[in-house]
Amino acid sequence: MDTYALHDLGSLLSGNPYPGRGIVVGKSADGTHAAVAYFIMGRSENSRNRIFAATEDGIRTQAFDPAKVKDPSLIIYHPVRRLENHLIVTNGDQTDTVRDGLLSGESFSQALSRRCFEPDGPNWTPRISAMLTFAGGDFTYEMSILKSADAEGTACSRFTFSYPALSGVGHFLHTYVTDGNPVIPTFQGEPERVAIGNDPEAFASQVWDSLNADNKVSLYINWIDLATGGESVRIFNKNQ
Repeated sequence: MDTYALHDLGSLLSGNPYPGRGIVVGKSADGTHAAVAYFIMGRSENSRNRIFAATEDGIRTQAFDPAKVKDPSLIIYHPVRRLENHLIVTNGDQTDTVRDGLLSGESFSQALSRRCFEPDGPNWTPRISAMLTFAGGDFTYEMSILKSADAEGTACSRFTFSYPALSGVGHFLHTYVTDGNPVIPTFQGEPERVAIGNDPEAFASQVWDSLNADNKVSLYINWIDLATGGESVRIFNKNQ
Protein backbone atom coordinates (compact mmCIF):
# COMPACT_ATOMS: atom_id res chain seq x y z
CA MET A 1 0.00 0.00 0.00
CA ASP A 2 1.39 3.39 -1.03
CA THR A 3 0.43 5.82 1.73
CA TYR A 4 1.61 8.74 -0.42
CA ALA A 5 -0.43 7.84 -3.48
CA LEU A 6 -2.47 10.64 -5.02
CA HIS A 7 -6.00 9.74 -6.08
CA ASP A 8 -7.83 11.21 -9.03
CA LEU A 9 -10.51 13.46 -7.56
CA GLY A 10 -12.87 12.91 -10.46
CA SER A 11 -12.69 9.15 -10.04
CA LEU A 12 -13.40 9.39 -6.31
CA LEU A 13 -16.47 11.52 -6.98
CA SER A 14 -17.87 9.79 -10.04
CA GLY A 15 -17.81 6.43 -8.28
CA ASN A 16 -19.72 7.74 -5.27
CA PRO A 17 -23.45 8.57 -5.50
CA TYR A 18 -23.52 10.50 -2.23
CA PRO A 19 -20.38 11.81 -0.49
CA GLY A 20 -22.68 14.49 0.97
CA ARG A 21 -20.83 17.74 1.49
CA GLY A 22 -17.15 17.95 0.63
CA ILE A 23 -14.10 20.19 1.02
CA VAL A 24 -10.95 20.02 -1.12
CA VAL A 25 -7.84 22.06 -0.33
CA GLY A 26 -4.50 21.82 -2.10
CA LYS A 27 -1.76 23.49 -4.09
CA SER A 28 -1.42 23.65 -7.87
CA ALA A 29 1.20 21.41 -9.45
CA ASP A 30 3.36 24.40 -10.40
CA GLY A 31 3.24 25.74 -6.83
CA THR A 32 1.73 29.10 -7.75
CA HIS A 33 -1.87 28.79 -6.54
CA ALA A 34 -3.99 27.49 -3.70
CA ALA A 35 -6.96 25.42 -4.86
CA VAL A 36 -10.17 25.24 -2.84
CA ALA A 37 -13.50 23.51 -3.50
CA TYR A 38 -16.65 23.14 -1.46
CA PHE A 39 -19.73 21.29 -2.69
CA ILE A 40 -23.13 20.37 -1.31
CA MET A 41 -25.44 17.56 -2.32
CA GLY A 42 -28.97 16.69 -1.27
CA ARG A 43 -31.47 13.85 -1.25
CA SER A 44 -34.51 15.66 0.18
CA GLU A 45 -36.44 18.51 -1.42
CA ASN A 46 -35.35 20.77 1.44
CA SER A 47 -31.65 20.03 0.88
CA ARG A 48 -31.89 20.35 -2.89
CA ASN A 49 -33.69 23.69 -2.69
CA ARG A 50 -30.47 25.72 -2.35
CA ILE A 51 -27.98 27.82 -4.23
CA PHE A 52 -24.65 29.44 -3.40
CA ALA A 53 -24.58 33.25 -3.48
CA ALA A 54 -21.48 35.45 -3.31
CA THR A 55 -20.96 37.76 -0.32
CA GLU A 56 -18.34 40.40 0.48
CA ASP A 57 -16.21 37.91 2.42
CA GLY A 58 -17.10 34.59 0.77
CA ILE A 59 -20.38 32.84 0.01
CA ARG A 60 -23.63 31.88 1.71
CA THR A 61 -26.33 29.35 1.00
CA GLN A 62 -29.84 30.55 0.31
CA ALA A 63 -33.13 28.99 -0.70
CA PHE A 64 -33.75 28.75 -4.42
CA ASP A 65 -37.50 28.77 -3.77
CA PRO A 66 -38.23 30.30 -0.33
CA ALA A 67 -41.76 28.88 -0.38
CA LYS A 68 -40.39 25.33 -0.25
CA VAL A 69 -38.15 25.78 2.80
CA LYS A 70 -39.15 23.38 5.58
CA ASP A 71 -36.26 23.74 8.05
CA PRO A 72 -33.53 26.33 7.44
CA SER A 73 -31.48 25.48 10.54
CA LEU A 74 -28.98 23.11 8.91
CA ILE A 75 -29.10 24.24 5.29
CA ILE A 76 -28.71 28.05 5.45
CA TYR A 77 -25.27 29.24 6.54
CA HIS A 78 -22.02 30.88 5.35
CA PRO A 79 -19.78 28.06 4.05
CA VAL A 80 -16.89 30.39 3.19
CA ARG A 81 -15.56 33.49 4.98
CA ARG A 82 -12.31 35.41 4.63
CA LEU A 83 -10.68 36.95 7.71
CA GLU A 84 -7.35 38.74 7.38
CA ASN A 85 -4.90 36.11 6.04
CA HIS A 86 -7.28 33.20 6.60
CA LEU A 87 -9.86 31.52 4.38
CA ILE A 88 -12.39 29.45 6.34
CA VAL A 89 -14.50 26.76 4.64
CA THR A 90 -17.05 24.61 6.46
CA ASN A 91 -20.29 22.70 5.95
CA GLY A 92 -22.30 24.66 8.52
CA ASP A 93 -22.56 27.68 10.76
CA GLN A 94 -19.27 26.68 12.43
CA THR A 95 -17.69 28.98 9.82
CA ASP A 96 -18.80 31.80 12.11
CA THR A 97 -17.54 29.91 15.18
CA VAL A 98 -14.04 29.72 13.69
CA ARG A 99 -14.11 33.35 12.57
CA ASP A 100 -15.26 34.58 15.98
CA GLY A 101 -12.71 32.37 17.70
CA LEU A 102 -9.86 33.79 15.63
CA LEU A 103 -11.00 37.30 16.50
CA SER A 104 -10.86 36.30 20.18
CA GLY A 105 -7.35 34.87 19.90
CA GLU A 106 -8.29 31.20 19.63
CA SER A 107 -6.84 28.67 17.22
CA PHE A 108 -8.82 26.75 14.62
CA SER A 109 -9.12 23.66 16.81
CA GLN A 110 -9.86 25.63 19.97
CA ALA A 111 -12.78 27.37 18.30
CA LEU A 112 -14.19 24.07 17.00
CA SER A 113 -13.90 22.44 20.43
CA ARG A 114 -17.13 24.25 21.28
CA ARG A 115 -19.01 22.58 18.42
CA CYS A 116 -20.27 19.08 17.72
CA PHE A 117 -21.80 17.02 14.89
CA GLU A 118 -25.20 18.03 13.53
CA PRO A 119 -28.28 17.03 15.57
CA ASP A 120 -29.90 15.08 12.75
CA GLY A 121 -30.03 11.55 14.15
CA PRO A 122 -29.76 8.79 13.17
CA ASN A 123 -27.19 10.12 10.65
CA TRP A 124 -25.47 12.59 13.02
CA THR A 125 -23.92 14.35 10.03
CA PRO A 126 -20.30 15.31 10.76
CA ARG A 127 -19.25 18.94 10.77
CA ILE A 128 -16.30 19.28 8.40
CA SER A 129 -14.12 22.39 8.30
CA ALA A 130 -10.91 23.71 6.75
CA MET A 131 -8.82 26.84 7.16
CA LEU A 132 -6.06 28.14 4.92
CA THR A 133 -3.51 30.51 6.45
CA PHE A 134 -1.47 32.61 4.02
CA ALA A 135 1.95 34.06 4.82
CA GLY A 136 5.13 34.88 2.92
CA GLY A 137 3.78 33.91 -0.48
CA ASP A 138 2.71 30.44 0.65
CA PHE A 139 0.15 28.81 2.91
CA THR A 140 -0.59 26.00 5.31
CA TYR A 141 -3.97 24.47 5.98
CA GLU A 142 -5.89 22.61 8.64
CA MET A 143 -8.90 20.33 8.28
CA SER A 144 -11.31 19.10 10.94
CA ILE A 145 -14.12 16.60 11.32
CA LEU A 146 -16.46 16.47 14.32
CA LYS A 147 -18.46 13.24 14.35
CA SER A 148 -20.51 11.08 16.65
CA ALA A 149 -18.61 8.68 18.86
CA ASP A 150 -21.45 6.15 18.76
CA ALA A 151 -24.66 5.28 16.93
CA GLU A 152 -26.77 7.04 19.53
CA GLY A 153 -25.05 10.41 19.25
CA THR A 154 -24.13 10.53 22.94
CA ALA A 155 -20.63 12.01 22.50
CA CYS A 156 -18.50 13.84 19.94
CA SER A 157 -15.13 12.76 18.55
CA ARG A 158 -12.94 15.58 17.21
CA PHE A 159 -10.11 15.17 14.70
CA THR A 160 -7.85 17.94 13.36
CA PHE A 161 -5.30 17.52 10.55
CA SER A 162 -2.56 20.05 9.76
CA TYR A 163 -0.82 20.13 6.38
CA PRO A 164 2.00 21.96 4.63
CA ALA A 165 1.06 23.03 1.11
CA LEU A 166 2.83 20.68 -1.31
CA SER A 167 2.78 21.31 -5.04
CA GLY A 168 0.29 19.05 -6.81
CA VAL A 169 -1.14 17.67 -3.57
CA GLY A 170 -4.59 18.22 -2.09
CA HIS A 171 -6.78 16.70 0.59
CA PHE A 172 -10.45 15.79 0.26
CA LEU A 173 -12.75 15.55 3.30
CA HIS A 174 -16.44 14.71 3.00
CA THR A 175 -19.31 13.99 5.35
CA TYR A 176 -20.33 10.49 4.23
CA VAL A 177 -18.63 7.38 2.93
CA THR A 178 -21.42 6.95 0.37
CA ASP A 179 -25.21 6.74 0.25
CA GLY A 180 -27.06 4.55 2.73
CA ASN A 181 -30.49 3.51 3.95
CA PRO A 182 -31.73 4.01 6.60
CA VAL A 183 -28.45 5.43 7.97
CA ILE A 184 -25.85 7.21 5.81
CA PRO A 185 -22.36 6.02 6.86
CA THR A 186 -20.10 8.71 8.30
CA PHE A 187 -16.71 9.46 6.70
CA GLN A 188 -13.88 7.40 8.20
CA GLY A 189 -10.13 7.96 8.49
CA GLU A 190 -7.90 10.79 7.27
CA PRO A 191 -8.77 13.19 4.44
CA GLU A 192 -8.05 11.55 1.11
CA ARG A 193 -4.94 12.63 -0.81
CA VAL A 194 -5.80 13.88 -4.29
CA ALA A 195 -3.85 15.25 -7.24
CA ILE A 196 -4.16 18.97 -8.06
CA GLY A 197 -3.25 20.21 -11.55
CA ASN A 198 -2.56 23.67 -12.94
CA ASP A 199 -5.79 24.53 -14.74
CA PRO A 200 -8.57 26.10 -12.63
CA GLU A 201 -11.18 25.48 -15.31
CA ALA A 202 -10.25 21.81 -15.48
CA PHE A 203 -10.33 21.60 -11.68
CA ALA A 204 -13.81 23.13 -11.55
CA SER A 205 -15.12 20.87 -14.31
CA GLN A 206 -13.53 17.81 -12.73
CA VAL A 207 -15.50 18.35 -9.54
CA TRP A 208 -18.84 19.55 -10.94
CA ASP A 209 -19.06 17.05 -13.79
CA SER A 210 -18.12 14.13 -11.53
CA LEU A 211 -20.76 14.75 -8.86
CA ASN A 212 -23.87 12.59 -9.09
CA ALA A 213 -26.28 14.34 -11.44
CA ASP A 214 -29.36 13.67 -9.29
CA ASN A 215 -27.87 14.63 -5.95
CA LYS A 216 -25.50 17.51 -6.66
CA VAL A 217 -26.71 20.98 -5.67
CA SER A 218 -23.95 23.63 -5.65
CA LEU A 219 -20.19 24.03 -5.96
CA TYR A 220 -17.74 26.78 -4.96
CA ILE A 221 -14.25 26.89 -6.48
CA ASN A 222 -11.50 29.34 -5.54
CA TRP A 223 -8.12 29.48 -7.29
CA ILE A 224 -5.84 31.83 -5.29
CA ASP A 225 -2.66 33.39 -6.66
CA LEU A 226 0.01 33.02 -3.97
CA ALA A 227 2.10 35.89 -5.33
CA THR A 228 -0.65 38.49 -5.50
CA GLY A 229 -3.41 37.10 -3.28
CA GLY A 230 -5.85 37.46 -6.16
CA GLU A 231 -8.81 35.10 -6.10
CA SER A 232 -10.63 33.52 -9.03
CA VAL A 233 -14.00 32.30 -7.76
CA ARG A 234 -16.45 30.11 -9.67
CA ILE A 235 -19.92 29.18 -8.43
CA PHE A 236 -22.05 26.41 -9.93
CA ASN A 237 -25.72 26.02 -8.99
CA LYS A 238 -27.85 23.21 -10.36
CA ASN A 239 -30.96 25.28 -9.72
CA GLN A 240 -29.83 28.19 -11.91
